[in-house]
Amino acid sequence: MSKKVVVGMSGGVDSSVAAYLLKAQGYEVIGVTMEIWQKEPAGILEKEGGCCGLSAVEDAKRVAGILGIPHYVMNFRDIFQQKVIDYFVQEYQAGRTPNPCIACNRFVKWEALLRRSLEIGADYIATGHYACVKKLPNGRYAIARSKFDRKDQSYALYNLTQEQLSHTLMPAGEYEKEQIRCIAANQGLQVAHKPDSQDICFIPDNDYKRFLEEETGKKPCEGNFVDTSGNVIGKHSGITNYTIGQRKGLNLAFGYPVFVTELRPDTNEVVIGKAEDVYVDALEAVQLHCMAVEHFEEGQRMMAKIRYADKGQMCTIEKLEGDKVFIVFDQKVRAVTPGQAVVFYQENTVLGGGTIIRSC
Repeated sequence: MSKKVVVGMSGGVDSSVAAYLLKAQGYEVIGVTMEIWQKEPAGILEKEGGCCGLSAVEDAKRVAGILGIPHYVMNFRDIFQQKVIDYFVQEYQAGRTPNPCIACNRFVKWEALLRRSLEIGADYIATGHYACVKKLPNGRYAIARSKFDRKDQSYALYNLTQEQLSHTLMPAGEYEKEQIRCIAANQGLQVAHKPDSQDICFIPDNDYKRFLEEETGKKPCEGNFVDTSGNVIGKHSGITNYTIGQRKGLNLAFGYPVFVTELRPDTNEVVIGKAEDVYVDALEAVQLHCMAVEHFEEGQRMMAKIRYADKGQMCTIEKLEGDKVFIVFDQKVRAVTPGQAVVFYQENTVLGGGTIIRSC
């Protein structure tokens, strides 16, 4: 009997081709589109598309029809609101920069969807992520980089559990984006040349300020720009409008470039410094998650990425305290941002990671 796999179909080319590839490999494939959109006007969602758009359902349904697989829509609005949107808003209010895609992967796509899929008799879930799942000699499962690094999405998957990984397939990780589009075109899938979705799918117009105001019912409070010595140098428009390393939109004239180096929610201050002030030697992270290894060790060497597009830098674990870690980089790194993830690698394999709380 063939294994049954539920493919999370966003209506995009990657998940569509993932469904095709798995069917071609002999799996019994079921397409599922997750209903996670909230209260945005239907016209905006339809126009913007992406994995939250209403058009995603129709695109996924058409692809499923061509592939000859069943397609269903499952409602995950409540868990998406709680684990992604509420988290997103709370992090910004706390002066941190959240990563909603990581939260969505962990709690919606893998926790909620996997649980529902197992309940209906599926053996696996699958997505169109550009990453690979492998079982290591030590018996643990881990995420590995995509075979082609340009589209690699392993960073956003660092906190999946062993149980989740043991039930996960990622066929797109073996291909380049151009190959995926070519496969889709050859199979007559109308999504072959559909543009990639934007970064934050639940803010279709990319207006973070508007979104945060609507979710909280409050306008951001103005406060002081201060320099690294604590001197007031101007007024900012609200701490949620800034992130570490930001240069544009500060409206400060000093005759040389200045950048956001720190956010202080307790005093509602945004700290401004020179370019060199954005570079640091170390960081502290919490909520450690081990993937390829059972635990981290002091003195352990690894490569770390501090954001999705980061190429990575070698570092050393200097101190471990429970689920808190202090790491020192071989070379200074730019714009370490509280709220973002630091993800550890050994060669192409994800060792684990954590949430950055401060730079050092």
